Amino acid sequence: MTAWFKRSDKGIQTPTEAKKDVPKGLWYKTPSGKIIDTDELKENLYVSPEDGYHVRIGSNEYFEILFDDNKYTELNESLTSVDSLDFEDTKPYPVRIKEAQAKTKLNDAVRTAVGDSYGKPLVIAAMDFAFIGGSMGSVVGEKIARAIDYARENNIPFLMISKSGGARMQEAPLSLMQLVKTSAKLTQLAKAKIPYISLCTDPTTGGTTASYAMLGDINIAEPNALVAFAGPRVVRDTTGQDLPEGFQRSEFLLEHGFLDAIYERKNLKKQINLYIDLIQNNKIRTEEAS
Repeated sequence: MTAWFKRSDKGIQTPTEAKKDVPKGLWYKTPSGKIIDTDELKENLYVSPEDGYHVRIGSNEYFEILFDDNKYTELNESLTSVDSLDFEDTKPYPVRIKEAQAKTKLNDAVRTAVGDSYGKPLVIAAMDFAFIGGSMGSVVGEKIARAIDYARENNIPFLMISKSGGARMQEAPLSLMQLVKTSAKLTQLAKAKIPYISLCTDPTTGGTTASYAMLGDINIAEPNALVAFAGPRVVRDTTGQDLPEGFQRSEFLLEHGFLDAIYERKNLKKQINLYIDLIQNNKIRTEEAS
């Protein structure tokens, strides 16, 4: 019979083959040091119950939260980025794309879908930070533009969930052109009098903030979300001034008029549908939204 441990000059040692590892991901530790079981975290919509910390989630989780019974039809699922500029980098851009796709099981940094939310159709575009930092390239802009077109053509409200590090440098000016394209599409949506709700999550930065993330009929955010154009260090170095504490967090932006409201994740579905009903002058779905 093999011994589970043996004594040596260094004390009791356990053979490598006999070690029992704690399963990875069993616990999650928030920045404030609170520890929560991952199953409980998922049940609480990835929000720590002790300190209210909102863990970053992706399109899969937002679709599950916002669509009834997690039922939806994905739009333009197969679109993927190409190396139009033959961008020179330490790693070829096509390789970087393929690695990100393999790691995340996503085609790019945004997914768009249509489904029912409290019984009424809703088009959602949700960004995924896990895919190259949620960077905005041609595919991101094109998928958002097509989702807006779908919403306008079918008279369906549109929700944009932003989570981005900014423009994708490998696409340079092509990436920046998406700011104009998506903004123009949102203008068409506004002229058609179709509601657009913008949800800023952590982080919403760069070109995303400079375009569609701040163009909603209603602009809302999750608690303590970083919402900014440039990072704190860049702003501090540019202005040469010390910055107020938390000046780029959603609470500061709400206080200074850049946001309309902040909602915890558990209240998002109810509040988003409430805003849509108010904009469309519909009978408010209080029973379903409660």
